Amino acid sequence: MTQPHQATLLVELLTEELPPKALARLGDAFAEGIAQRLAARDLVEGELSFERYATPRRLAVTIKNVRAVAPERHVREKVLPVSVALDKDGQPTAPLAKKLAALGFPDFSVNDLERAQDGKAEAFFLRYAAPGATLADGLQNALDETLGKLPIPKVMTYQRPDGTNVQFVRPAHRLTALHGEQIVPVSALGIDADDTTLGHRFLSEGFVQIQHADSYAETLLHKAHVVANFADRKATIRTHLLAQADGDQVVMPESLLDEVTSLVEWPVVYACRFEDEFLQVPQECLILTMQTNQKYFALTDANGKLRSRFLIVSNIETSTPGDIVEGNERVVRPRLADAKFFFEQDKKKPLADRVPLLANVVYHNKLGSALQRVERVEALAGAIAGLIGADVVLAKRAARLAKADLITDMVGEFPELQGTMGTYYARHDGEPEEVALACSEHYQPRFSGDALPSTATGTVVALADKLETLVGIWGIGLQPTGEKDPFALRRHALGVLRILVEKQLPIDLVELLRTAYAQFAAVPNVADSTQAIYEFSMDRLRGLLRERGYAPGEIDAVLALNPTRLDDIVARLDAVREFTSLAEAASLAAANKRISNILKKSEGAATGGVQATLLIEAAERALHAQLEQVAPRVQSQLAARDYTGALTALAALREPVDTFFNDVMVNAEDPALRANRLALLGALHQQMNCVADISRLAA
Repeated sequence: MTQPHQATLLVELLTEELPPKALARLGDAFAEGIAQRLAARDLVEGELSFERYATPRRLAVTIKNVRAVAPERHVREKVLPVSVALDKDGQPTAPLAKKLAALGFPDFSVNDLERAQDGKAEAFFLRYAAPGATLADGLQNALDETLGKLPIPKVMTYQRPDGTNVQFVRPAHRLTALHGEQIVPVSALGIDADDTTLGHRFLSEGFVQIQHADSYAETLLHKAHVVANFADRKATIRTHLLAQADGDQVVMPESLLDEVTSLVEWPVVYACRFEDEFLQVPQECLILTMQTNQKYFALTDANGKLRSRFLIVSNIETSTPGDIVEGNERVVRPRLADAKFFFEQDKKKPLADRVPLLANVVYHNKLGSALQRVERVEALAGAIAGLIGADVVLAKRAARLAKADLITDMVGEFPELQGTMGTYYARHDGEPEEVALACSEHYQPRFSGDALPSTATGTVVALADKLETLVGIWGIGLQPTGEKDPFALRRHALGVLRILVEKQLPIDLVELLRTAYAQFAAVPNVADSTQAIYEFSMDRLRGLLRERGYAPGEIDAVLALNPTRLDDIVARLDAVREFTSLAEAASLAAANKRISNILKKSEGAATGGVQATLLIEAAERALHAQLEQVAPRVQSQLAARDYTGALTALAALREPVDTFFNDVMVNAEDPALRANRLALLGALHQQMNCVADISRLAA
């Protein structure tokens, strides 16, 4: 059969079961690597279009409009400088003949070459049409390069039947490479390509021939019991889970869905049960053990209460699933029994009695034990509570107990439950509800978009915990560098910022950092990094505010004042945005920028007050008079936190400011006049920058 000029290309690598947590990433890298490398060799006609496939046993890609041979390439290649190619008589030299022979054009004469300027000297250039790469050569190179650069978590060395050693993520068994209906003669990992693959381990009849690259997915679906596309398989699992839920809610985090999708080629969902007695255990424990250890999906009612039913995703379809269901129920039972045992044992010892045991846990070798850390957080929480009017006693009690669940058996088995178990155990011990909630809420916000603590006590302990980490870890020189942030200081800083901004807490950030640093008085070698952490936090705040839709210029104008109180940041930004819509805004921003530059050059000459007797020009008298009227209004609005009103009041200054700069020479020869005019500009600058540095809004 004649090879078509262009057709769909299929490449599939069949392996032993691939690591499930890496499958999606491996599938993407395999498909993108081959497709993009073929396109780079001009073996794809038109826009690159490809479909990626990944199952537990295969990585594959189909690429549309792949050429059998790439088009000719027009090449212009430098041969030699003219001074080397020709002798003094203008005759071709031996080096020229040798170079042309090496390039594959021994019969070319000087007249066949292009003579052109090359920098400061002339050179001969060769123009020719080079044949395009064949698909077999291009695919072989693309396959080799792609396999060599896959994001393999851990390489495995294994032996092929012929005795050769091969390194790959898992042993490979077959390679399929089809261009339309034609096998492409390539090889990988010691395997030659053909048109045959293997289907589902148990549900198919074994070998399956792929008739055409376009029929790959359909052939596997109907003849091999394999849903090859990762996204399609995941969507099928989601649909079947919801169908089997029978009105209940399915607890299906995306990470679990992805992992289960990576474990099956033909997903089938079955419903199972466990004994109701296990529902006495906190449902977070049961859900986590089912998800982590067994990859099961828990069910809850409409109110979020755990059911004694759960769903499993099997790789086997059968009309008599009794053995599968019974086997999974038998497997989960001891896991739930362990969780129940841990819970009952932990309740025998109050959280307060566990706190001294934190002395045996090293927090950091330069910062002491976990107990010493708790004592610092406790003192800091008490100080913060006093600042915002929260209950100091509750704040200190919550801070003392917040880390005690780290010593429990349940958290030892499931570290993800730290904080959550603290809340359960604190309630069991009869602690106040705010104290119990703070045991879990002090970790909030854990990630971008996470909820903030709901109580005042939780808020105080969350701030104290994050500030202690920031100041302590930064203070011993472990601040983030580049992409490295092993102690998650960026996340801690964002947590502090979100709490201060969104809860509008009337606290000075710099004072908070200083108070946190004071808790390390007994710890040597902790440097005072208050200013560095403040600047680091402001950088994080810029990003946070951009995510909320504020323009860079608006953010820059507000943060240029180096605010330490963040409770009114949003109000100031909204006021700046409102100000920019005024007709006078552009003129005033430009004038403020000009004033800033003048005052910088004056080197403090504008420190004195304005003397009315030295205002000799009509324009400067008019500006001073208008400023005397506007300033009280601005300050009144500022005191009332009406930042929009304060900035709007400045609009009345536009005309006198413009006239002043048109008619008055600021740098007068008379030193007294010059100093007085600088003082007037200084007073004006102070009023104009009361909410934000509006010069940052100038074009």
